[in-house]
Amino acid sequence: MVTIAVNRGRPGGTRVKICGLSRPSHVADAVAAGAAYVGFVFFPKSPRNVSAEVARDLALEVPFGVAKVGLFVDPSDAFLDEVLALVPLDLVQLHGHESPERVAEVRARAGLPVMKAVGVSTAEDLPHLEAYEAVADQILVDAKAPAGAALPGGNGLPFDWQLIAGRSWKRPWMLAGGLTPENVAEAVRLTGATQVDVSSGVESLPGEKDAALIHAFVAAAQG
Repeated sequence: MVTIAVNRGRPGGTRVKICGLSRPSHVADAVAAGAAYVGFVFFPKSPRNVSAEVARDLALEVPFGVAKVGLFVDPSDAFLDEVLALVPLDLVQLHGHESPERVAEVRARAGLPVMKAVGVSTAEDLPHLEAYEAVADQILVDAKAPAGAALPGGNGLPFDWQLIAGRSWKRPWMLAGGLTPENVAEAVRLTGATQVDVSSGVESLPGEKDAALIHAFVAAAQG
């Protein structure tokens, strides 16, 4: 599997991904707070969606050592090619209904590491994590979107963290779903996560990142 260098955060501490960045100030705040990853959303239904041109300009502001992640939802080959031709990404995040076979196809086509998001709401969802870790470089353990939800993630809803307490996987994994500055430390304690992902939990409005919340979240995750 391909790996990427991520050297941000307190040594031995939790690495943080701030997702859904759409403005230069968002990127600057995430970097200043100590985020290890910054994420750009390429999904038109999301209030955090950005064009490839905007993401390119934002990505060029990201310093070395902070991984640039592109979030895609069931992307076509043409759309994936269009974005990757413009945006210097380090990691592709797949957040749709991509099968393990499609994950492998995207990984080969992009020539980049791939992180697959897997929704969890009950113990019956856990075997899916094992199926995807065979083909993905990282796994994002996220809260399953409610039935009928317009967005596959970023809904601000947690899942029962006890479901994965004490579990581990062969691949690096990241915890997501309803994390906030107030609950992230407890989530890390219960799950043993060494990486966490946040989007709506550091926003004042959908798509509008809040600098104070970003700093508070990173401090709580790493504290």
